[in-house]
Amino acid sequence: MLPFLVSGLSLGIAAGISPGPLLAFLIAQTLRHGLREGLRVAIAPIISDAPIVVLCIFVISKVTALGPALAWISILGGIFVGYLGYESFRADRPEPGESAIAPRSLSKAVLVNMLNPHVYLFWATVGAPMALKGFQRTDAAAFAFLGGFYVCLVGSKVLLAVLVSRSQHVLTGGGYRLVMRLLGTLLVALAAWMIVGGLLAIRP
Repeated sequence: MLPFLVSGLSLGIAAGISPGPLLAFLIAQTLRHGLREGLRVAIAPIISDAPIVVLCIFVISKVTALGPALAWISILGGIFVGYLGYESFRADRPEPGESAIAPRSLSKAVLVNMLNPHVYLFWATVGAPMALKGFQRTDAAAFAFLGGFYVCLVGSKVLLAVLVSRSQHVLTGGGYRLVMRLLGTLLVALAAWMIVGGLLAIRP
């Protein structure tokens, strides 16, 4: 069981701090709306990954058939991430009277994750095979892998949200707008990369 737990912990930390649409969105929402919204983004993988894990386990024996689906997911995800980048690029720090506007961080983060083809690719090639191998040994081994993975995945994102939140006081006025525009640019670049990758994958 220990090797499965260590694998889950290691992969969870790596996935939690890896650059990508969800990480950029977490930083943007934390800066714009505060720690609570950043924490909502951090827990999104717990919700979004469940159907993805089930899907990948179901089609694990037909990984090649996942190619076209991943391509279209990449294109759709790129469009949505581009929209989030546009929102971040034009964002200003909310005034006190704007706090009633619901940022919907959790629902947006879930959608970002479900439209990220790399999540499917990870579970199809690494996560699901490891979980299945664990189940073949003992149920405890599989749950040790899954539990360790999500504790470190969510935990690392929670830690990042806390660190970003504590740095907010130095990001005022022009500094805040500059960071938000940089994050918006990063999200747009990620969107372009996802769309181009999807188009190349479906090109005959």
